[in-house]
Amino acid sequence: MMKWIFIDTGENPGQFNMDFDLKLCTLVSTTKKPILRFYKWKPYAISLGYHQKLDSINTDLAKQNNIDIVIRPTGGRSILHSEELTYSVVFPLEAVSPHNLYQLISDSIVKGLHLYDRKLRKINLEKSQIDFKEFYKSSRSIPCFSSTAKNEIKFENKKLVGSAQRVLASSILQHGSILCGNYHKNLVNYLKLSNEEKQLLKKDLDEKTISLFEILNEEIDYSKLKKCIRRGFESTFGAEFLEPNLEVTNEFI
Repeated sequence: MMKWIFIDTGENPGQFNMDFDLKLCTLVSTTKKPILRFYKWKPYAISLGYHQKLDSINTDLAKQNNIDIVIRPTGGRSILHSEELTYSVVFPLEAVSPHNLYQLISDSIVKGLHLYDRKLRKINLEKSQIDFKEFYKSSRSIPCFSSTAKNEIKFENKKLVGSAQRVLASSILQHGSILCGNYHKNLVNYLKLSNEEKQLLKKDLDEKTISLFEILNEEIDYSKLKKCIRRGFESTFGAEFLEPNLEVTNEFI
């Protein structure tokens, strides 16, 4: 069994969530134990990939509607974090390759979703990879959920989970969003694009994304979902989870 640290930080603002993920990288470099963390966003927040430009977002409208804006320490594209369960995994760099870790995490989440409801047995992984260098030249690439990368999780060819990864000095950070509702599609309203471009993006998100609510036609039991995803990690990684006192963990990092 591999000993892991498990943390559930609940709902917090965007900057707290991103800062906490980076602090966990410091913790892993000391303990050498992988970490699985669950969290949510309050208020809702738009996160941008590390290399994205803030000027693509209507910051005045976001502020008016109490939407946080934050830069992720990882790559990828824009997400409106709302009705979702967010996960992060921090792993010692010496223990696994980034590519293998990405696939193992995806496998873990898929197993967890299969456990959550039998209707989710159709969930699988994307096998192909689009030409992102070319795709990113288009404004339609701005939302993360407008495209699916290899090993990302989909249901009936629609993206359900979006993830991003970064290799740091001695650890690998990966975090991602498991869509539980449809509010994320409102991201389009906050992009500085023409009405025509917004309509195309709305069509993209309708056609290329799906949420657990859409699949199951019922409100998501977040507590059950967390337990199932955690069991998926136990199965894939042989993880044995240690649950530290969160206050002590905060002081440590």
